[in-house]
Amino acid sequence: MKFELKGTDQNSQARAGVITTEHGTIETPIFMPVGTVASVKGVHQPELKNDIKAPIILGNTYHLYLRPKMPILEQAGGLHKFMNWDGNILTDSGGYQVYSLSANRKIKEEGVKFKSHIDGSYHVFTPENVMEVQRTIGADIIMAFDECTPYPCDYKYAKNSMHMTHRWLDRCINHLEKVPFKYGYSQAFFPIVQGSTYKDLRIQSAEYIANAGAEGNAIGGLSVGEPAEEMYAMTEVVCNILPKDKPRYLMGVGTPINILENIALGIDMFDCVMPTRNARNGMLFTAHGTINLKNKKWEDDFSPLDEMGITSVDLLYSKAYVRHLFAAKENLGKQIASIHNLGFYIWLVGEARKHILAGDFYTWKTKMVAQMDKRL
Repeated sequence: MKFELKGTDQNSQARAGVITTEHGTIETPIFMPVGTVASVKGVHQPELKNDIKAPIILGNTYHLYLRPKMPILEQAGGLHKFMNWDGNILTDSGGYQVYSLSANRKIKEEGVKFKSHIDGSYHVFTPENVMEVQRTIGADIIMAFDECTPYPCDYKYAKNSMHMTHRWLDRCINHLEKVPFKYGYSQAFFPIVQGSTYKDLRIQSAEYIANAGAEGNAIGGLSVGEPAEEMYAMTEVVCNILPKDKPRYLMGVGTPINILENIALGIDMFDCVMPTRNARNGMLFTAHGTINLKNKKWEDDFSPLDEMGITSVDLLYSKAYVRHLFAAKENLGKQIASIHNLGFYIWLVGEARKHILAGDFYTWKTKMVAQMDKRL
């Protein structure tokens, strides 16, 4: 994997770059649609590629490990071939899912024992076997195994968890050297900064992760319930330490406004289930604010779904028609809304990139945040 900076903003820490892997180029800043179980919910792969124009999607190690399981993925030749996706893929290590299974898991130094949400069977994730699983999945970018701390989290727990994440990182790196690539292309490895919302811990963790010398770096343990101001404060602290010549990935973030504010702090990569999850509940994101299509006010609004026409569905269908689909509980409504929201997110980071390169990102960002912070 290669990363090249193409420009920076004079009035913020925003950057425009290009990531190159053996599955293509990714212009940053970038948003990655979440395809947890080898599927971005409600969206076909051709729509992701040609309409939404996503150069990279995210898969999840925990979910893919449980279903379809590794023997199936290996027989298929990896996740790319299994789901017929020739773009880039990043896999989350499963640390966040382990965090979300708090009632059904036990964390020890060796790793995490957890109970499957599918059939109740017990499994163990260690730094070593998570690296092997990600080799088998075959993503272009793979993540270190970490513990994602909850919010709020007391200082002692956050500190002990952070140090364990660092020890797990060392084990991941050592084990990766013993496990070859499986499908004829390389994989980039990203460690993850932890430390909850404690500035001194975030500094320690960012320094440890930076010293690992990996091809890129991630920031975890944010967007787990803390106020946005704390997220931004921790992101700023960490971005001041992580190397400028490596991509920075803020995991699990977030709203369009969160994304623009974190781009301004120096983040290059984002993922979140919000655009598709909210779409399935009838909420559309637009450049002028959010629309709840279930509201009666859209019942006889025959204007296009979005006059900007970012995706093919925006001009093709009216607000009234898509509202009708939701009222009639037709799955097509969820599909149309998902395509629109994902297209909007990709458009938004693309516009951010243009304004970074043009030198007026901060002014544009301030205007967009004010516009999008409305309910239409």
